[in-house]
Amino acid sequence: MSARATPRWFAPGDLNGFLGLLVDNLSILSFLAIVLQGFGFPAEIIYAHMFPGTALGVLLGNLAYTVMARRLARRSGRDDVTAMPLGLDAPTSIGMALLVLGPAFLGYRKDGMDEHAAALATWQLGMAALVVMGVLKFVLSFFGAWVQRHVPRAGLLGSIAGIALVLMGFLPLLEIMQVPVVGFAGLGVVLYALVARARMPFGLPGVLVAFAAGLLLYLTLGPLGWLGHGYQPPPPWQWRVGLPWPNLQWLGGLPRTLPYLPLILPFGLLMVVGGINVSESARAAGDDYVTRDILLVEALATLIAGCCGGVAQTTPYIGQPAYKAMGARSGYTLLTGLVVGLGGMLGYLANLVELLPMAVLAPILVFVAISITTQAFEATPQRYAAAVVFSFFPAIARMLAIKLGDPSYLAPEHAVAMFGDASHGVSELAVITVLGNGFIITSMVWASFVVAMIDGRPLRAALIVLLGGALTLFGVIHSVRPGGDIYLPWSLDPFARSMVWQFAGGYLALAVLLILLSLSRRSAPA
Repeated sequence: MSARATPRWFAPGDLNGFLGLLVDNLSILSFLAIVLQGFGFPAEIIYAHMFPGTALGVLLGNLAYTVMARRLARRSGRDDVTAMPLGLDAPTSIGMALLVLGPAFLGYRKDGMDEHAAALATWQLGMAALVVMGVLKFVLSFFGAWVQRHVPRAGLLGSIAGIALVLMGFLPLLEIMQVPVVGFAGLGVVLYALVARARMPFGLPGVLVAFAAGLLLYLTLGPLGWLGHGYQPPPPWQWRVGLPWPNLQWLGGLPRTLPYLPLILPFGLLMVVGGINVSESARAAGDDYVTRDILLVEALATLIAGCCGGVAQTTPYIGQPAYKAMGARSGYTLLTGLVVGLGGMLGYLANLVELLPMAVLAPILVFVAISITTQAFEATPQRYAAAVVFSFFPAIARMLAIKLGDPSYLAPEHAVAMFGDASHGVSELAVITVLGNGFIITSMVWASFVVAMIDGRPLRAALIVLLGGALTLFGVIHSVRPGGDIYLPWSLDPFARSMVWQFAGGYLALAVLLILLSLSRRSAPA
């Protein structure tokens, strides 16, 4: 193609790319809705208020990436430029539902709000959280390289892999095994196509084949009663028109974001680093996008979505080379943006989510979890593997705390239950909750100081550990409040303050030992 020729709007591979990207986004929206309804959240608020703004972010981001791809094709004179795929970020979207929106809704209900008022307050919190993440991503898009230099890759990838493994992998796996005839069959096809890299009939995308097989089994065997209680008849089709107009309701939720900043800010940071990585991946595949432009698009898409009612952030997907290999160019992102964006506004996206059972969609999430966790090991030097594994433990603690579901044993009136007598020490339930609070930042700190030790830099490791102790004092990590709130340590009651000193003291003791080891290392003969 000459430099002045206009690139084609659609190539044969765009259909495959569109179907794969669409199913990815549907899976995340479905899990978001199912998780929130599991907390008792009214479905109408999810579909009529949250979905339109969230889908708008996908629409705007994909339109921008489509334009960028066409400009690159014209500038380079190539007809094989593939647009950067953009969609809802799976780990942080699921994390928002499980760790922020769901618990906040229950907290508002406990405070005496009726269901509708609590749901609206939670929606405003989600909007505000998205605005905060969008602003953070916008600022960090100009400093992405600096972040990469100062935070070890094992810490960044390990923390997001922890989220992927336990929240996006294990929890959807439970959904699969509740209807194993459908879910396990679909998961097997996903693994066959995407892990074993076997070719599907007629060159169809593996995600689409797994999706179609699972849905066929569900709709065929379910009405016959062969799926037990795992089959639910599809609800009637409804038109839920909701236009995502910009509004200022997020301002009402802004003060409520404070307790959740230890989760919200790392969510934004991880997407900046992820954007840098996917830009490098696309560059290696032959499409030289400007990294800053990629980051700015995802930041602005997230920011606008938050101002228009969205609650889940967008991100460029890591699979751009895979879409390129299947022959997709720029038409697939255009189609995905239009179908998802208009679907959120006109309501058919909500109907699709209600129609499609989680057992059909969950295999895609499990595969993404496997991919992210695998990447954490493949993209870091082998000597840092222990640091990556070590960073998983806080995420495991957080998942256990979610499944236990009752953090009341952290309240002062339950001090005896928490501490037991002097011979038994702190209860395991309390330790699990405190360890899991702020787990994303904890994972970064833990992996970073282990990396420093592996590199033979104990003094640097000590400084990182001291930072962890300082964050512990204020509840940024290891918060002793059930909701993971941040605080001033001297404002706590004696019971909670004692726990803070114990955890911070552990970091301090380790830092002192590392400093002593660094001194002995210098004085030792070569």
